[in-house]
Amino acid sequence: MKLVVFAHTPPPHHGQSYMVQLMLNGFGGDARKKKSGPPDSHGIECYHVNARFSRGLEDIGAFQGGKIFLIFWFCLQAIWLRFRYGVENLYYVPAPGKRVALYRDWMIMFLCRPFFKNVILHWHAAGLGKWLETETTITSRAATYRAFRPVDLSLVLSRYNCADAEKLLSRRIRVVNNGIPDPCPDFEAAVRPRRREHFALRQEIFNGNYSGEPLTVDILFLAHCTREKGLFAALDGVLAANRELAARRLPLRLHLILAGTFVTCDEQVEFNERLKNPETAAVAQYAGFVSGERKEQLYREADLFLFPTQYLGENQPVNLIEAMAFGLPIVTTRWRSLPEMLPPDYPGLVSGQNADEIAAVLLKILAVKSGERARGHFTANFTIERHLAALAEAIHSVETEAPQLSPALKPV
Repeated sequence: MKLVVFAHTPPPHHGQSYMVQLMLNGFGGDARKKKSGPPDSHGIECYHVNARFSRGLEDIGAFQGGKIFLIFWFCLQAIWLRFRYGVENLYYVPAPGKRVALYRDWMIMFLCRPFFKNVILHWHAAGLGKWLETETTITSRAATYRAFRPVDLSLVLSRYNCADAEKLLSRRIRVVNNGIPDPCPDFEAAVRPRRREHFALRQEIFNGNYSGEPLTVDILFLAHCTREKGLFAALDGVLAANRELAARRLPLRLHLILAGTFVTCDEQVEFNERLKNPETAAVAQYAGFVSGERKEQLYREADLFLFPTQYLGENQPVNLIEAMAFGLPIVTTRWRSLPEMLPPDYPGLVSGQNADEIAAVLLKILAVKSGERARGHFTANFTIERHLAALAEAIHSVETEAPQLSPALKPV
């Protein structure tokens, strides 16, 4: 099966671009660049249009005149691939609820759809359907429905995400979890003992049986450093938790490590102003953008992962999957698809970005969770092998299954 992949890979680096890169790598890369050898085991031949409209995170969703030229240039590439290599299937990642990005999607669909037999949408962002109903005009909704008139397949990451695909009347909807290469293959030997040791010490403290030196617990926030993603909520929550620990006279203090890139100058200035407060400076450490060995080190040395996000398009973020892979207890929001990522009735969910609620849940999870079960949840649900197999099966369905306007939403 041949597939034009109309989507960008890093840079800029974020969950969507990373997952597209993993998909391309897993399916053998761009067929035009592939050296002779055995065919990909998944039976999908990719032809990549690297539709990179933004140079950095600050450009994403912003209007720039040069992007109009890029739309035509990328569409021309896709159409050329259609006829040069006989590719009948178009894979595209629709935008979240942002007007400029939505207008871009209209143009791409109007230009490219007539040339392809099948259109496959991969919904990496959530909430477009609701956003169309509540934040746009009737004219914009009509234009969107016309541009995305029933597509042949919608790939969604969760059942919550199905609402977006259903709004655009997809002929098939398949739920396929994200998945990543195991970033911690030595978990059993190198990480699990540390998790157990630190958890045992925390239990002694909370049970009043600890007599050693005060213990410092490292809390990791790793994401784009924005208010929506929970930067300031994480900071306020850790401060509130430390005040509670001091009031209870427990020999335990939380230390917050914040890693990621600032998207706006205003939020960076606000964060730097907050660090001028001695109480805040004593609690928080900004690590900047991290990757490779430094990123791995932060995950290994952390005791808990904190991600109080309320980002509009949040769906199935890679940072939570990575945190599970490293066996970290997680505190995150009851937001969009996030509860579906975690085990049923997981106690580490907060309703929003309220500092007192975050503090209470932080202390609760530190007392009852070592993180070992999080590792098991990763291996059962979010490995790259499981992801690629399910993704390939779903993509092949456009050629092997009859269309269904009311598809069964059984995960694959």
